[in-house]
Amino acid sequence: MNTLEIKNLNVSIAGQRILKDFSLTIPKGEVHALMGPNGTGKSTLAKALAGHEDYEVESGEALLDGENIIGMEPDEIARAGLFMAFQYPSEIPGVTIANFIRAALTSRMEEGETFRAPDFYKELYARMDELKIDRKFTSRSVNEGFSGGEKKRCEILQMAMLKPRYAIMDETDSGLDIDALKIVAEGVNKMRGPDLGILVITHYQRLLNYIVPDKVHVMADGAIVRSGGPELALELEEKGYESVGAEPAGASA
Repeated sequence: MNTLEIKNLNVSIAGQRILKDFSLTIPKGEVHALMGPNGTGKSTLAKALAGHEDYEVESGEALLDGENIIGMEPDEIARAGLFMAFQYPSEIPGVTIANFIRAALTSRMEEGETFRAPDFYKELYARMDELKIDRKFTSRSVNEGFSGGEKKRCEILQMAMLKPRYAIMDETDSGLDIDALKIVAEGVNKMRGPDLGILVITHYQRLLNYIVPDKVHVMADGAIVRSGGPELALELEEKGYESVGAEPAGASA
């Protein structure tokens, strides 16, 4: 199977159910956008799929190429092929970008498998150049002292190097100026292809002007209420979420 299939997922936090029989299928080779107002559960979905301990999955499945990742540890989920680009990337003092990415790549290797340092740095520098990241950043601690745009570009750099099967981008456009947004979008577009499925979580149309999705889904009160093509995002931009019955539910996303 070449899909990330989320089936009837029910997720709660602190005793409050946020996701309610949420279902979505993302095939490899496609970009899907998940939109909706605050409080509808978009970020809850991302964190639950990543294995965040604060989010209780009451029922349902998330099948990554047929393998259920619910209940796995976060590192196991990552090794299975799911990449998560968070809205607020964490700082990791004392761990350089180069060492962090190299360790992540090493953790996915089979026993006895190795890679050559010159090949690693050749690709790393090429990807950094594409994202307009100064090569000196390889020796800086992950996200420590970075601007919002630098953090988001660093996330896309990790995604490019790790080559996941599926990627979830949780409000990657948040806090980006137009120049940084274009750079991030260009980096994502270069990764599009038959071996990668992407879910872009966003409030706004502006990101989807640069990362044009194959399908758009609108979320309300913990579930998808409408799906369509890229034109659906334009309709939301023009008429607002209320036009499709997606009003804030009052729950924390």
